[in-house]
Amino acid sequence: MNRSLKQQNITPKDVFSQLFSVTLRYIYNIDKQGVTILRFSMTEATELVKTITKGIQNKKGQDIVVVDLSHIEGAIANYFVICQGSSSNQVEAIAESVGDICRREMSEKPVGVNGLGYNQWVAIDFADVLVHIFQPEMRTFYNLEELWEDAKLTKIPNVD
Repeated sequence: MNRSLKQQNITPKDVFSQLFSVTLRYIYNIDKQGVTILRFSMTEATELVKTITKGIQNKKGQDIVVVDLSHIEGAIANYFVICQGSSSNQVEAIAESVGDICRREMSEKPVGVNGLGYNQWVAIDFADVLVHIFQPEMRTFYNLEELWEDAKLTKIPNVD
């Protein structure tokens, strides 16, 4: 049985802190040779965004917004892809679909995934593209689309 965040004594701030710290850790690939910054070319990042969007639509993710941060100096990624699912099961299914399609079609796998299990907000980190899959309550609370007023927002139509 899924319990709400309030029933689990988890605040939205707790979830955000956990996801943000994981995102920052995985921006860099740390291995025995040292730290390597993971980056895609803009063409690859754009193709990855299209593939991610397809994965979201395969599971009927709603209200997809692509946030273009590529022209913002110091942004942690070139793109955010934000969407929502109506239940924790749908959020999890969307996350799995995104991972599967990116591996299958682009041979890309995320450097980090966080939030699975709670399924209120799942963050998938592809270095230059960060995917945020929310339940509606969490999406409204964090309102990531509005964090950068000079970011270009592209709304993707819902698939029925």
